[in-house]
Amino acid sequence: MARPILDDELWALIEPLLPPLRRRRFRYPGRKPVPHRAALTGILFVLRTGIPWEYLPQELGCGSGMTCWRRLRDWQRRGVWDRLHHLLLDRLQEADKIDWSRATVDSASLRAVGGATKLAPILRIGAKKARSIMSLRMRTAFRSLLA
Repeated sequence: MARPILDDELWALIEPLLPPLRRRRFRYPGRKPVPHRAALTGILFVLRTGIPWEYLPQELGCGSGMTCWRRLRDWQRRGVWDRLHHLLLDRLQEADKIDWSRATVDSASLRAVGGATKLAPILRIGAKKARSIMSLRMRTAFRSLLA
């Protein structure tokens, strides 16, 4: 049997960070919402395999790809992923599993305050009229006719 994408121990950490599902209307309730765990499993499957959202297999029981994508978007807007990232970093730090001496920071993850001094603008060279190739060919053609 294949190993599950989301094990119970990890789910126990993630579940408190997720917002509660919206209550269904009494009249015309529509479909039952996909549980958070199933949606997260679908999100992890798509991100791990790299398949497009619309090709998420229905056999996984994660709902549609669009449902998982919307849940990913909503959780991102609510800051769930940032809180989860900090929680996992704290857990790894407690377990002494992170070697901070090998960490790097680049401008994509941290803004360079101050930055470098501005260089002088590059002076553009004015447009010059280039020698026409056609006129050269015409001269050589006329010379061959006259000779």
